[in-house]
Amino acid sequence: MRVDSKNSGKTTAAGSASGGEAKSSKQKRALLTRQELVKSARAIFARDGFQHARIEDIAAKAGKTRGAFYANFTDKEDVFFEIFEEELDRDIAALRPILQGFSTLDDRLHVLAEYLCKLGKDRQRTLLNLEFKMYAIRHPHRRKRLADLHAVMRLRCSLPEIDELLPEYYPQNATQKRTESLAVGAIMDGLALNQLFDPGALADDDVIRYLTVCLHQKLRSMMFGNLTAESEAFLPIDITGEAHQSVL
Repeated sequence: MRVDSKNSGKTTAAGSASGGEAKSSKQKRALLTRQELVKSARAIFARDGFQHARIEDIAAKAGKTRGAFYANFTDKEDVFFEIFEEELDRDIAALRPILQGFSTLDDRLHVLAEYLCKLGKDRQRTLLNLEFKMYAIRHPHRRKRLADLHAVMRLRCSLPEIDELLPEYYPQNATQKRTESLAVGAIMDGLALNQLFDPGALADDDVIRYLTVCLHQKLRSMMFGNLTAESEAFLPIDITGEAHQSVL
């Protein structure tokens, strides 16, 4: 029997296209499932606390099964870091165009402080961050691993914004950048916690001013750690928020 090679080729091409569309559709559904689980986990962690959150509740809130959760994540720690990474990546994407719109260091620091102040008012995000750290503190045998993972992720996500914020700074090693990033993060945690505990105790302008001072001090230590006391008189800002003559 003679085979029509032309029609056979069309059939093969159609089959390949159909198979590709099916694969693409399956991938989209899998991605959507993962995103729904992450969104659900964020809400459950903030509501119940990291330690008491149940995987069954995370799956149920997303309309998924326990098996669907384990098909995407190893455990609660795994999904937490997915949440954390997504948020920091989103922060970078939001900050980059904002920072690029300002040419001076003072303007960049101020807009960054404004952004950090806004993040500190995200109740769910603040609770999630605090809950995870409390979990690590309560479980010393896991604390080192969790703290290291947390620090590595914060470092990875902070490097691009620091480089764009201050391209003039002297080259720093990863350890020093990690230290500076964690120090700023600790101050943010304290301000955010107190805002949750006593809303309105600090006005946004005050929070922004304190964050700006902190950022100036941290970046100053990165850039001018070896300057003399006399040289420091020319550095940008003091605790009152008043600008000095700047060498930048």
